[in-house]
Amino acid sequence: MAKSRRLLVAFTGVILFLVLGMQTGMTVQAGSTKNYLNELNGGIAAILNPVEENSQEVIIAMAEELNLTEVLEKEESTLVMANVRDALNVRSDASENASKVGKLYKDCGGTILERKDGWTKLQSGNVIGWASDEYLLFDEEAEAMANDVGRLMATINTETLRVRTEPNVNASVYGLLPKGEIVEALSEAVDGWVCIDYEGEDGYVSAEYVALDFQIDFGETIEEIKAREAAEEAAKREAMRHKNYGAYTTDTDTTMLLAALVKCEAGGESYEGQLAVASVVMNRVRSGAYPNSIHGVIYASGQFTPALNGKVNAVLESGKIPQSCITAAQEAISGISNVGTMTHFRRNNGREGLVIGNHVFY
Repeated sequence: MAKSRRLLVAFTGVILFLVLGMQTGMTVQAGSTKNYLNELNGGIAAILNPVEENSQEVIIAMAEELNLTEVLEKEESTLVMANVRDALNVRSDASENASKVGKLYKDCGGTILERKDGWTKLQSGNVIGWASDEYLLFDEEAEAMANDVGRLMATINTETLRVRTEPNVNASVYGLLPKGEIVEALSEAVDGWVCIDYEGEDGYVSAEYVALDFQIDFGETIEEIKAREAAEEAAKREAMRHKNYGAYTTDTDTTMLLAALVKCEAGGESYEGQLAVASVVMNRVRSGAYPNSIHGVIYASGQFTPALNGKVNAVLESGKIPQSCITAAQEAISGISNVGTMTHFRRNNGREGLVIGNHVFY
């Protein structure tokens, strides 16, 4: 702490030296630094030599008055975000000719490891490699994007946690969450409670029993991409075994998979909200920018949290899916959509789009 304080005083003194010089209109010529410091009655000159504690206090007070301490103490951001429409190649070296080691998709981010010659070495999930600065955002721009697209997640760290309808112990209970379950948090802890997204409803859990972590989507390594694409092809071949001539070729198991996702994402919403979620999935299936199967869309990396944390599978295996969710899945598969061709939704946070219940679709 003492060393940090001395460094702050030293850097502040140097900055004050320059600031005061500009304010007084004085010019410091080569070799005249000592004379100029003497003109400041030793106040700044003391920075370059051991100083008394009261002198340090005076300098720090001056720095605070000039709003310099925040600048000195601010750490350089290591956040980097992809600034692309679809995907950005991550390479083994800082060159367009280097081999590809992975991809960062739209809204994905990571940590800066090194920068040189217009390239940045970064880590995003399991991807470690170089990307061109031309397609990256840094500092305030990266933080702004991360805040817009990131999610605050809560991990349950007790055996069973009650989700209540209001932030107090006497409120009724929506349901229970098991240890290790990961859900989206809608706020930081307030008065000992965290508001979470529980099947489309605002639920409240005790902050004592959850760990909060702000997350952004990560990229994929080449190996992960190949594994995902292989799984999608396998799902496609399986779907072809049950081919029919409806609006979309599918089977009962796939319909129930979509219904299970609807239950997890919008089980507490109105039927319109449930149909809207199912419609988003089907719009992605029909779009060339996403996997062309329901299974592929639902389990795509970084898309639907309940699918990635195992909750969809658990609901599917339990068979406890409301009829409204099943009907919504069936109607969406038949081609009905109440959100047009929209392919995204999230909790309504003021973002521009079509608001249905607690979600905004865009």
